[in-house]
Amino acid sequence: MFWKFDLHSSSHIDTLLERDDVTLKELMDEEDVLQECKAQNRKLIEFLLKSECLEDLVSFIIEEPPQDMDEKIRYKYPNISCELLTSDVSQINDRLGEEESLLMKLYGFLLNESPLNPLLASFFSKVLSILISRKPEQIVDFLKRKHDFVDLIIKHIGTSAIMDLLLRLLTCIEPPQPRQEVLNWLNEERIIQRLVEIVHPSQDEDRHSNASQSLCEIIRLSRDQMLQVQNSSEPDPLLASLEKQEIIEQLLSNIFHKEKNESAIVSAIQILLTLLETRRQTFEGHIEICPPGMSNSTYSVNKSVLEAIRARLSAFHELLLEPPKKSVMKTTWGVLDPPVGNTRLNVIRLISSLLQTNTSSVNQELIELNSIGVILDMFFKYTWNNFLHTQVEICVALILASPLESAENGTLTDRDSTDNLLLKGQGDNLLLKHLFLKCQLIERILDAWEMNEKKQAEGGRRNGYMGHLTRIANCIVHSTDKGPNSTLVQQLIKELPEEVRERWETFCTSSLGETNKRNTVDLVTTCHIHSSSDDEIDFKETGFSQDSSLQQAFSDYQMQQMTSNFIDQFGFNDEKFADQDDIGNVSFDRVSDINFTLNTNESGNIALFEACCKERIQQFDDGGSDEEDIWEEKHIAFTPESQRRSSSGSTDSEESTDSEEEDGTKQDLFESHTNAEDKMEVDLSEPPNWSANFDVPMETAHGANLDSVGSDVWSTEEPMPAKETGWASFSEFASSL
Repeated sequence: MFWKFDLHSSSHIDTLLERDDVTLKELMDEEDVLQECKAQNRKLIEFLLKSECLEDLVSFIIEEPPQDMDEKIRYKYPNISCELLTSDVSQINDRLGEEESLLMKLYGFLLNESPLNPLLASFFSKVLSILISRKPEQIVDFLKRKHDFVDLIIKHIGTSAIMDLLLRLLTCIEPPQPRQEVLNWLNEERIIQRLVEIVHPSQDEDRHSNASQSLCEIIRLSRDQMLQVQNSSEPDPLLASLEKQEIIEQLLSNIFHKEKNESAIVSAIQILLTLLETRRQTFEGHIEICPPGMSNSTYSVNKSVLEAIRARLSAFHELLLEPPKKSVMKTTWGVLDPPVGNTRLNVIRLISSLLQTNTSSVNQELIELNSIGVILDMFFKYTWNNFLHTQVEICVALILASPLESAENGTLTDRDSTDNLLLKGQGDNLLLKHLFLKCQLIERILDAWEMNEKKQAEGGRRNGYMGHLTRIANCIVHSTDKGPNSTLVQQLIKELPEEVRERWETFCTSSLGETNKRNTVDLVTTCHIHSSSDDEIDFKETGFSQDSSLQQAFSDYQMQQMTSNFIDQFGFNDEKFADQDDIGNVSFDRVSDINFTLNTNESGNIALFEACCKERIQQFDDGGSDEEDIWEEKHIAFTPESQRRSSSGSTDSEESTDSEEEDGTKQDLFESHTNAEDKMEVDLSEPPNWSANFDVPMETAHGANLDSVGSDVWSTEEPMPAKETGWASFSEFASSL
């Protein structure tokens, strides 16, 4: 084998390191420098650990490359330097984390003016992040001594890499006690208040977005940590600060400034949505778009957050009516003036999250403002905005699934007590009544459906909200039958005008039922296996024969389980790499039990095939002394007519016919092939010898004379001398053509 001779070539880096004058750039120019560093090349690591080399590596990361360099290679050395320093070599991590001068040099990058170079900022953030992960105590202690660290983070928060660095401080420190110390330190530095101040119309969009994303991640990380460490005696100070009512009021005060800034509004709503997030169990039996159930939430929403939002609901409602001004949008089907916009879409998302909390005071405020009616108006106005339609559908589903509220204390009740409260007159669901009576949901569904059918009958296009409208109608039907408010929904439907009630009942049994039936049909023609004998497989559409045996065989095949090793071998056939003797031992499990009983009438063909085999196939004769040497070189001679046909592109069957005529066979192989459906017959002048001759050209299989080989195949002249055997001569082709 090749490794016996030790053909492995040593790296060129080792050769360079033997020189006394080798430079860092020369090593960084080598393609395998990163590979050798990660492979712990001793000589290379020792070279990189030199003080001047480490300083140069840090300098490459934090200093702007020359402007006159080619853009393709301008950031080559900064990139390689970053990869070398973050290759997770313990010796490099130790030197960087312990030498104050290197840390000071690295920290100096934050002292640059905004905006920072985003690529260099990513290199800086990556190096410092791995140091925080590998040397948390040293790095955190160093950062704490820098009193301007949080100020610089806030200053450069518009750069995404700096935002990532802030989050690394919260995620890369795993021990509980050091992590708690970092949280307390950042809370003392008022990091939450400073980030909230950035979400203001006076700041630019990048700072809005990154500050909002930072706060959202802090909320999620803090809650996840609380779940993992449930016995922690100290609460998360950052989350506690953010959930304070005065902080939320400051955030809302910033965005409801005199100037309506969409970026600031959307960023603030993202923070509120994260604060309102709860992990809930699924609502059993409801439509799949319906949000999670109304109990057993993992996170509880802070009441101070809800109260701060409730006080500003009128301002959010005003945004639905008068959003930030946007230019007219021209689309392929019409003009949007004004378009929905990101602001109104996020306000509706906020309303759906508030509905999920099912807070009595919030629900009452929404009823007084008629916010549900406004978003329903938008649903039918903006026909093709499915983002809007989805949020409106969620709002309707939440109202239909919301438990009943107690009139005495406003607390939520389970489903069992819902019916009792309703019977005693002690409970109410004002929001559900508002949806049916004031918003007239049933009437609007019926009118929109009829208008769409009329439009389609005239050759128009189906409205874009029809799919969501169908799901809303199905949600109402489900709530009437099995929902937690089924008694109240039935009562509200009975209170509808008689004409509307009759239209709804007819709609549910006809139009809605037909639509649901169409929606359950597969988009492609497939063959389904049903337990009921009434639903027969349509083999005409699938292309299968209607023969009962084939149907049964196909059904049995579909019902088979996968083999045990199907997943492991899917897309990879091990038999290609196995010994041929072992292939026969492969287990087929239950697939081998499939019985494909084919009802075909081929007894005549089978009998003919067996007869031909008995007549034509000759047994192997291992002891025959007259057996020809299969390795003996033979000569093939073709007639001039055969040569001309070969040169003019004749087929193998034609060459075979000519050679057989020359030998006196006179059998047309083409005719034999066309009659193969009626008979299977091999008509050769002599029984074939089963000793394989692999060196004989393909033409010999059709009856060619085995007396010549090489150039004689193409020539009618005397065979060429032995030294020319095996070479073809084309000199005669011109005359034959």
